[in-house]
Amino acid sequence: MPYTAFELAQLLQGQVVGDGSVVITGFAPASTARPGELTFAENEKFFARADQSAASAVLVDGDYTSEKKTLVRVNNARIGFAKVLPLFFPEPKFASGIHPTTIISPGAVVDPSAHIGPHCVIGDEVKIGARSVLHSGIQMGTGSSLGDDCQVFPNVVLYSRTQVGSRVRLHAGSVIGSDGFGYVLDGNFHRKVPQAGNVIIHDDVEIGANVTIDRGALGPTVIGRGTKIDNLVQIAHNVTIGDHCLVVAQTGIAGSTKLGSYVTLAGQVGLAGHLKIGNKAIVAAQSGVMHDIPDGEKWFGSPAQKDRRMKRQLIAMEQLPDLLKQVGDLQRQIDFLKRQLQPMPEDKL
Repeated sequence: MPYTAFELAQLLQGQVVGDGSVVITGFAPASTARPGELTFAENEKFFARADQSAASAVLVDGDYTSEKKTLVRVNNARIGFAKVLPLFFPEPKFASGIHPTTIISPGAVVDPSAHIGPHCVIGDEVKIGARSVLHSGIQMGTGSSLGDDCQVFPNVVLYSRTQVGSRVRLHAGSVIGSDGFGYVLDGNFHRKVPQAGNVIIHDDVEIGANVTIDRGALGPTVIGRGTKIDNLVQIAHNVTIGDHCLVVAQTGIAGSTKLGSYVTLAGQVGLAGHLKIGNKAIVAAQSGVMHDIPDGEKWFGSPAQKDRRMKRQLIAMEQLPDLLKQVGDLQRQIDFLKRQLQPMPEDKL
């Protein structure tokens, strides 16, 4: 659906600089934008490219001016980008109904407005909310539930008693509620500790592809409201993640660790078990965390430490070869002086 620049500015609570009647038919990066399309620029470098592009209008958040383009000025260009993109690339619509290849237990309750795709298996006492979409090959175990307006992409598995809130997106291949890694050494073999808990995922969570979230040994593993989890993340049993956290790809969180709200774990972070990570803490990529982190602190390294301390250590390590050379030179001078100061033998007098 086309929009004028003025209409887009109204939707974004921004303003138009230039011709507000310009019709916008799509959104594209500056490098490939065509006439009639909108692009965006969040810094001077990107704006220079956008101004030279074929786009008809540019979404900006600074005091930029252009003799060539209509500008749609907003408070934050990247937020504006996120709001505009769905207008030109809307989510596909799915008709309500159940595919004939799906197997549904008589004890399941599926809202009539839900869409259940092919080859799904819906267990006993399962509940599926209004307008939720199960694409294909989904398995929902006994007593699991899915709220309203959820999207579950192909080949996701929800083990028994997994509870998923509303407006949750679960991407392909994720496994929610599998057994936690719990064993106890009994003589000369590892005895499995039954995992009797479950997983609770609150509203507005998005979970990437091939994520694994283990059920609690006793009690739940919990993912807080609004949290976003990237692809290939492992979350162990009885972990609690607070609201609006970001957990980036290939991160692993060991059992019973608790994260506050608005925590950011960058890519390939590893958290040991039974830790407490404070609100708004940030852990940099490839860090290994072995200790609790207070609210608002940034840590990195392996083992992770406060960022300033770790930076000092990294600087010291860069200087280490020169320091070792200096120490070697000093040691040779000391050895030379020692030889000079040794008393002369009597037979040499």
